[in-house]
Amino acid sequence: NRKQCETPDYWLHFGQESFLHRTDRHYDVHFGDFTLRSTMYELDVTGFQSRSGRLQLFDIDTLDERLIHNEIDFDKTKIPQNLTLFLYPDDGDDEGRLLRVYQEYFMVSNAAQLLLDECVGRGSNLHDLPDYAAVQINDTHPTMVIPELIRLLVERGIAMEEAIEIVRKVCAYTNHTILAEALETWPLAFLEKAVPQLLPILRHLDRLVKDKYEDPFVYIIDDEERIHMANLDIHYSHSVNGVAALHTEILKNTELHPFYEIYPEKFNNKTNGITFRRWLMECDPALAELITGTIGDGWQKDAMELKKLLEHRKDETLLRRIVEIKKENKKLLADWLYKHQGARLNPETVFDVQSKRLHEYKRQQLNLLWAIRTYLDIKNGILPASPVTVIFGAKAAPAYTIAKDIIHAILCFSKIVEEDPEVRPYLHVVMVENYNITAAEKLIPACDISEQISLASKEASGTGNMKFMLNGAITLGTMDGANVEIAELVGRENIYAFGASSDEVIQHYAKADYVSMRYYRKDKALKAAVDFLTGKEMRAVGDAENLERLRHELLHKDWFMTFLDFTDYCETKARMLADIRDEMNWAEKMLVNIANAGFFSSDRTIAQYEEEIWKLR
Repeated sequence: NRKQCETPDYWLHFGQESFLHRTDRHYDVHFGDFTLRSTMYELDVTGFQSRSGRLQLFDIDTLDERLIHNEIDFDKTKIPQNLTLFLYPDDGDDEGRLLRVYQEYFMVSNAAQLLLDECVGRGSNLHDLPDYAAVQINDTHPTMVIPELIRLLVERGIAMEEAIEIVRKVCAYTNHTILAEALETWPLAFLEKAVPQLLPILRHLDRLVKDKYEDPFVYIIDDEERIHMANLDIHYSHSVNGVAALHTEILKNTELHPFYEIYPEKFNNKTNGITFRRWLMECDPALAELITGTIGDGWQKDAMELKKLLEHRKDETLLRRIVEIKKENKKLLADWLYKHQGARLNPETVFDVQSKRLHEYKRQQLNLLWAIRTYLDIKNGILPASPVTVIFGAKAAPAYTIAKDIIHAILCFSKIVEEDPEVRPYLHVVMVENYNITAAEKLIPACDISEQISLASKEASGTGNMKFMLNGAITLGTMDGANVEIAELVGRENIYAFGASSDEVIQHYAKADYVSMRYYRKDKALKAAVDFLTGKEMRAVGDAENLERLRHELLHKDWFMTFLDFTDYCETKARMLADIRDEMNWAEKMLVNIANAGFFSSDRTIAQYEEEIWKLR
């Protein structure tokens, strides 16, 4: 039916004993009207020419997979049997949202108990806990670790006010996105039912804030008895960081500005990073070998050494080999996709890739509208400068209706293009089925054009942009997230930037003056593409209700301003498809991107966290 369908992924059923080790460590986790006993598992995480790390995970032995029916539906009320069935369960109803609260507390309570036990076991004094331990709170899902650690410290004889200060020095908060879904708020009634032992602590922490500050924006508990988890994180952590330079400035100047005025010293930036050993050495071995043969192997431990490649940017032999490797990787991807899902790709076309979770702010719908416009142009005799294969890799959250409508529209349009012999030589559209890390390792080395087209100000950082850059793809992107830093590193001539700036977008939101219908009415190409969504060709292969809902959303809401950037996006991509025909010039752009990717190594990111936030050495 060309729609996303969800089924359970029984990944632990295959060879679990070879990598996941059950331990004898257990903890009691107390909820409002029952207690669950956890079991700890350990997972070795290999290092590179160094010791392994160890990841500790927790599960329950009372899990009952027989609760699952109709793909991924299950009885959400039977917490002792369903707690760890699905991470991030569907939160489309109160039962699902309450289950998330139970899940989050289960995870943080186990982690907090383990943390204190390990510190005591090593002879540490809990009064000096910040000297031995650091807790990095990534978004708000682990926020309950703050009141839970306070509760456990008080339980062990430490006075409340000292416990609060200990926890403040131990905890640090990373904001990974300004989207509401990552700035959780919960009805206090949920916590009263699930974790009543935390309520006195939470009310005390809120009272301390309200006694000191008058602005309701910074309160932890609002007038509607909802708890704002990000506010709790900011007040009771010693550090607050964003994950790209632009993102951090937006936090300071817009989204979290009242907090920045209170705690300017807490705010800092830690631009995200990726592991080069996986995303180059493992998934693109031919390119890694070429780099080592050109500049030596020092880059494998110090990614900044990739800059040595710039000394060879005019070496035609090297540039031709880079192009050859890209073509080889495209052939490998084509073979894999044919075997994986029967899709036939032409490796001689430009591989234009957008792979990331399906979300309106990431604007897969913008890419789709471009593809529809290109299809209509081809039907009218206007051909793209280079034949292009548009590849989407994405999944939507099960309850995210519009995101699933976008997937449906992509799949329907892909079917139309596939069956049109007039269009097929110049345009192909493919959705990678069940997109995951395994697929990414095939897709990223084969990419020519890296689509990083989120609405400016909405993407905190992104890491896909870094992976594609490292493997020689050229970015087509808005000035958003880490795209800004990529542009600064490679120069504007080696990235294709388009679209409104973050300041312009923020002003549109502030003035509420963006009206998508205005763009639709004045741009004939845009209107034709939008109308095609519900035209006879799409209806013949798709669900009219899904397609109409998507078109209506774009015309009457378009919260992430798809139409705002449509014309600039189309013109910029047309320029890319023309420029890529100059093979040596394009290869030099590839080399410049690879050479400047070193800044985005996770080695640098983790070192900055350690030196500037954790300070445990």
